[in-house]
Amino acid sequence: MKSVISSAAMPLALAAAVSVAAGTTAFGADRDKQFFQTVEGQWVGPGEIVAGKYKGTKFTCNFTGSTPSGKVGMTLDGDCRVGVFSQKMAATVERKGRDGYKGSFMGGSSGTGMDIISGNVVDDRKVVFAINRNQLRGVMQARVPDQNSMIVTVSVKVDEQMVPVIGMNLKRVDDVAVGSIARN
Repeated sequence: MKSVISSAAMPLALAAAVSVAAGTTAFGADRDKQFFQTVEGQWVGPGEIVAGKYKGTKFTCNFTGSTPSGKVGMTLDGDCRVGVFSQKMAATVERKGRDGYKGSFMGGSSGTGMDIISGNVVDDRKVVFAINRNQLRGVMQARVPDQNSMIVTVSVKVDEQMVPVIGMNLKRVDDVAVGSIARN
């Protein structure tokens, strides 16, 4: 069962849950920082692999989100489980100059995980970014419809097409006060 947790699709979903890339203006930096702050706290939720070899596999994740002091970025640390089998999961992303955000999931591609390579905060409620490991390329969209929920969709490139492979619905399970999310 551990092979299901550590399959290529699962790391994409978990890295996706915590990774975004930078805006280069001061306004963009403030917006990015505000977005990261909305992800601070305790998160729990189900997910499912919706395509590929492990299609139909359901899992549950528990994360603690935090932001680094004096920097723009965040860390999500926790675990995901399928039945009685559990796998530690951790991802970190920080702004790295004008090049945007860089980070790693499970030690990055030099370890057992993936590199977080680029992306952007689309608006105050949505991020899109790219992650990779060797030949595997992926795109993630995370939407925060309100301060207590986060929806993550991960797609991988198959031939020349992006195919959705994972969906996650995380809910806040603490009383962390976060900045307001601007409504458009």
